[in-house]
Amino acid sequence: MLRISKLSDYAIVILSEIAREQGVQGITARQLSENTRIAMPTVVKLLKLLRDHGVLLSIQGRNGGYRLARRPGDTSLAVIIEAVEGPIALTECMTEELDCQIHSNCNTRPHWVHINAAFRQALSVVTLNDLITGTVPVPVTWGGARAAAL
Repeated sequence: MLRISKLSDYAIVILSEIAREQGVQGITARQLSENTRIAMPTVVKLLKLLRDHGVLLSIQGRNGGYRLARRPGDTSLAVIIEAVEGPIALTECMTEELDCQIHSNCNTRPHWVHINAAFRQALSVVTLNDLITGTVPVPVTWGGARAAAL
């Protein structure tokens, strides 16, 4: 089964909450934990990771907390997942560190390149703004009659 990790899922939930609450003040880790019911240690870990990858800003001081580094419409699911998990790669051969025993005899890799690109594109068109407003983005087309038949 192919699925997004629990940490990526939680990161999306946390960032959606920040986007909904985005105001003059930042939102604290404690508020995020209470609002989302995600355990505080997990919230803290994700906030640090997302800050380190430029998805969040950390504001110090009395009205401090966390804010989105960009507008909700400029933060895609692909950006969030890559901040938590690294590059999106559905198969091992889609990673930059190709260490495959059968690479020279593989007939499937060219197809995985297209599938991986389509998957990443689908995640790139959905933004935090879409999640908080309930907007459904325009469907991704993967080209040709074969894609329409799927």
